[in-house]
Amino acid sequence: MGTVQIRDSSHKAGKGEKRVKREERFRHELKYRIGYAQYMELRNRLRTIMQSDVHAGVDGRYLIRSIYFDNYMDKALREKADGVSRREKFRIRYYNDDFSYLTLEKKIKDNALCMKIDAQLTEKECRELLEGRTDWMREHPSPLVRELYAKMHYQMLCPRVLVSYIREPYIYQAGNVRVTFDSDIRTTLYHRNFLEDRVADIDTAAEPRDMILEVKYDAFLPEIIRSLIQINTLRQTAFSKYEACRRFG
Repeated sequence: MGTVQIRDSSHKAGKGEKRVKREERFRHELKYRIGYAQYMELRNRLRTIMQSDVHAGVDGRYLIRSIYFDNYMDKALREKADGVSRREKFRIRYYNDDFSYLTLEKKIKDNALCMKIDAQLTEKECRELLEGRTDWMREHPSPLVRELYAKMHYQMLCPRVLVSYIREPYIYQAGNVRVTFDSDIRTTLYHRNFLEDRVADIDTAAEPRDMILEVKYDAFLPEIIRSLIQINTLRQTAFSKYEACRRFG
């Protein structure tokens, strides 16, 4: 990850501008495993009509790190492996190694549909949560934080792994389409410390320069995007970054 120098912080809220609350609803989510040559071809096509996400750096990318939760029985991991149609995962996410903007997220999957519910955490709250000091969560104003508190107790959820990757995002307003290329997916292996200034991790790619293409949209995928991506020529996958990273520990 040391080759990526991204320091754009325009995605952060709370510094002069109000954070826009996203409407919580299910969206379609399609995933494809692609090689570098396919990436270059698809990116060149998409750039003709799609806009780069304003949150991306000058090179059009940003670094994402997610701390995933699971229990001692690997509930989330097993449900994914077993193909359970409706399931959920909790994670803490931050960008470009910036601890001033941290979000707790619950991702709900229902077959090919997905929905994210999120809540902002302070760095102090996040560090206390990761260290097992959770009493403050019971009275938190966010229902999601209170829900995680309950499930950390009766489901025994705890932080399990740090997943990192580089994302290159594109957006198209009609259909609320978001197309992303995710690369350099890395895991912290058996490491159990989180929110560190220096991360020691390893690559998870089966083939060098492999990428994951994700296509997310609301009710419909515009025909112009469908034709540019040529979805019918790609092989859809049920790839999970969390599952890929947990193969190593």
